[in-house]
Amino acid sequence: MARPQASAVLELLKPVTWFPPMWAFACGVVSAGPFTADKWPAIVGGVLLAGPLVCATSQAVNDWFDRDVDTINEPHRPIPSGRIPGNWGLRIAIIWTALSLAVAALLGTYVFVAAVGGLALAWAYSAPPPRLKQNGWWGNAACAACYEGLAWLTGAMVATGGAAPDGRSAALAILYSVGAHGIMTLNDFKSIDGDSRMGIGSLPVRLGPTNAGRVACAFMAGSQIAVVGLLAAWGYLPHAATIAALLAVQLFLMKRLLDNPRERAPWYNATGVTLYVIGMLISAFAIRPGIAGGT
Repeated sequence: MARPQASAVLELLKPVTWFPPMWAFACGVVSAGPFTADKWPAIVGGVLLAGPLVCATSQAVNDWFDRDVDTINEPHRPIPSGRIPGNWGLRIAIIWTALSLAVAALLGTYVFVAAVGGLALAWAYSAPPPRLKQNGWWGNAACAACYEGLAWLTGAMVATGGAAPDGRSAALAILYSVGAHGIMTLNDFKSIDGDSRMGIGSLPVRLGPTNAGRVACAFMAGSQIAVVGLLAAWGYLPHAATIAALLAVQLFLMKRLLDNPRERAPWYNATGVTLYVIGMLISAFAIRPGIAGGT
């Protein structure tokens, strides 16, 4: 059997998608406060685990089980185009799963448990019988929890050597996961045609582009409103005000998005979502131990 070229494997693993979980992991590290120099190897290893390993695995799994859909939506992708021949897509997904677990085991029990959870969600999202992506509500929730909340909480634990994150860090991780549900919905706009033909119930297919766009904006805006409220209640007023200002700009951008959500979803990902993730880091710095102004 022919073997895939390295360039096709790299494309299959989609490096552009690695940023969100790596960023969320870093936010968790920041939220946990100052850490000693001996934590650096685990932190670097955790960032690599979140992106090039676990996230890359999820991309390989999804491309393998979506190969029929991609024949319609993205025929240039490595598997439908034949650049990943035979069952090499599945082999790569399995190899990357095993590699992720091996690296996670080296980083400690709590990281290994988190990696098992993330990988289980990755397979459940794409693979039957659960194939959570068949329902946009559940599928997007699984992705958002894995990409944002789980990565954030793991980063916080790595920075503290395994201590459980405090309640404020956990609350922010959950809220930003809720908001990420909307980001995942925006990502589904590019595959409306194939999803509709193959019976995949993404929110743009279930609700139509306009209503799905509204739902995505509600998730993203609502979570940030809650973050602003919590930071203000905790006494981090400058941080709350900064995130509120970022949200105000996003609301302006959302109005333009909703004029044509199917066409402008990629544009919003490059603009509004960038402001969203900047707010994540600001909130992480706010609750960082030793910051004045909190309660």
